[in-house]
Amino acid sequence: MKKNQEIKKSLAEILELPKDIVLDIPKITMVGNLQIYIENHKGIIEYTNNRIRISTKSGVLRILGKNLLLKNIVLEEIVIVGEIVQVEFTD
Repeated sequence: MKKNQEIKKSLAEILELPKDIVLDIPKITMVGNLQIYIENHKGIIEYTNNRIRISTKSGVLRILGKNLLLKNIVLEEIVIVGEIVQVEFTD
């Protein structure tokens, strides 16, 4: 399976295609520490006002902060607002 991922990665680089689409990995965009956009997610695992965990193909994305709120959830995208303190991937 890793060899298949390497082929896709090389192909994306050669053809200058977005890696997040070709490899089905999450694309994460932060606006300061107040807002975070997550594309290509696989669902929400945990949601509290100080911790949100989201499943992705790359592992679990954990967002820690204060007054966290899911502002928008659609099939491919999640928007979280609040005071974001930490963002990390875990297994």
